[in-house]
Amino acid sequence: MELDWFISLGTIIGVDIILGGDNAIVVALACRYLNPSIRNKAIILGITLALVIRMFLTVVAVELLEIPFLLAIGGALLIYIAYSLLASHQEETAIDGGTNVWTAIKAIVIADFVMGFDNVIAVAGAAHGDTTLVMIGLIFSVPIIIWGSKIILKAFDRFPIIIYVGAGILAFTATRMIKHEQMLSPLFIHHPSFSIAFQLIVIIGVLLVGWLSNQRLQRANLH
Repeated sequence: MELDWFISLGTIIGVDIILGGDNAIVVALACRYLNPSIRNKAIILGITLALVIRMFLTVVAVELLEIPFLLAIGGALLIYIAYSLLASHQEETAIDGGTNVWTAIKAIVIADFVMGFDNVIAVAGAAHGDTTLVMIGLIFSVPIIIWGSKIILKAFDRFPIIIYVGAGILAFTATRMIKHEQMLSPLFIHHPSFSIAFQLIVIIGVLLVGWLSNQRLQRANLH
């Protein structure tokens, strides 16, 4: 297989690791009132249904990204998502899962559908039309959501620099989406130096603007 395929796979797995934390939080919140004896059932069924929906949405997104300039628009959106990951938002997520399995499952599916758009766009962009990569990426997201939430959250809290690494991965994915846009790809193919410079400017720009935004917010909180 080509090196580009493995790069895409690694990028998709990285995206799932970075963006899987929010979905893991949703699962935990939706199941927090359930009896421990039925909690695993709600988690497994809820994530399975959410995965099926996300798989359909991602495959559709892969097809839609074939529309002229839509890949570039998706890349631009992902740049904003990468910046949003860095921006400090201290908001509580209000997810009420209730006390029965089906209420919790409904909460998981609805919340995942609403919150999973960034993951769908990122995975679709990184896959570049390869449905196999999409499926592998989604399969990887399951154990990340089930078992990885506490590890990811603790890592973010203890080592904030990891959040910047995640934003960098998303920014890198966004530049690859834009570079693979059929209407723009000749520009990058015929000017490799410009291609490299474009990627560096976007990645560094996202990280720098995100860092400055955090610094400004921290100064505001001090006052």
